[in-house]
Amino acid sequence: MRFANVLHLGIKELRSLARDPIMLVLIVYAFSFSVYTAATAMKETLHRAPIAIVDEDNSPLAARIAGAFYPPDFLPPEMIKPQELDRRMDIGLDTFALDIPPDFQRDLLAGKKPTIMLSVDATRMTQAFTGNAVIQNIVTGEVNAFLKRYRDVPDTTVNLVTRARFNPTLDNERFLGVMHVIDNVTLLAIILTGAALIREREHGTIEHLLVMPVTPLEIMTSKVWAMGLVVLVACYFAILVIVQGILRVPVEGSMPLFLLGTALHLFATTSLGIFLGTVARSMPQFGLLMLLILLPLQMLSGSTTPRESMPEFVQMIMMGAPNTHFVIIAQAVLFRGADGSVIWPQLLALAAIGTALFLFALARFRKAIVTMA
Repeated sequence: MRFANVLHLGIKELRSLARDPIMLVLIVYAFSFSVYTAATAMKETLHRAPIAIVDEDNSPLAARIAGAFYPPDFLPPEMIKPQELDRRMDIGLDTFALDIPPDFQRDLLAGKKPTIMLSVDATRMTQAFTGNAVIQNIVTGEVNAFLKRYRDVPDTTVNLVTRARFNPTLDNERFLGVMHVIDNVTLLAIILTGAALIREREHGTIEHLLVMPVTPLEIMTSKVWAMGLVVLVACYFAILVIVQGILRVPVEGSMPLFLLGTALHLFATTSLGIFLGTVARSMPQFGLLMLLILLPLQMLSGSTTPRESMPEFVQMIMMGAPNTHFVIIAQAVLFRGADGSVIWPQLLALAAIGTALFLFALARFRKAIVTMA
């Protein structure tokens, strides 16, 4: 293999990509606006939840409970009348509605066990699931603090001290932004290399390559390094500018180590893109193949759901996928500050998987290149 040919062919791929405005827009969008919206628009924690309160007691305790709900977890409570509760819930104005009954404070001080009704709009699943427990803790805490002023309240609960490591505020922006970058690395690596190969066929330039003194290995290697370099630079930009700069998510580990893992992952996924490009005869076919390959890779890699919660045979199968090892590397380095002594098995696995995919795609590419011409 002549490295000068690989270099010049790779530069040709970069120039061809620069003349494709649709692909350029896709790259910019995938590593900028898409990352920001994925991190900020899909809040899994309680954030600005609308709540209404029916205060039928008009007591200091009821006012204390109403004042315990404030931003950013909740919007300022709407004080409503009892007859408004169902109507507001029906039209979707409130996620939670708390009904404090008459004589609530008096019954509580008398030693009775009054009941507070909490209505929840369960169609808003994330807020409903999280907010139910949060509201219960808020109400219980305010009631206990109020009662301690009037009589001793035995504290029989266990004092559980929680330490949230790697994400002290339990903010999903720290997780979703990085994971979306990782998913887009795989997406763009496959699309760019596969589209580059199909573009050669559609534009008729594949015939020019065949009459030149270049080998299939040189052609494929040029596409792999050129498209991989584009995605690697875009990934570094997304982590540095979008994740760290705009989202203000700290990166705990070494960026060069993360980029090394990204480069090995790109070696595997760009080879996969070449293989899919030889199978598909057109871009629509390539898009359908992408759906069959990309969705399982991303959903079962552990980027959104822990691998330990999946069936064991799925875990075993996904150990042969590059995404699984790349997700482990990214989470270990960027979130937990791991060094090479921790992630070297995943680096070796990515190198082995990438080599196998490259050789497999090269064999397919050698057979298909004459047919494509």
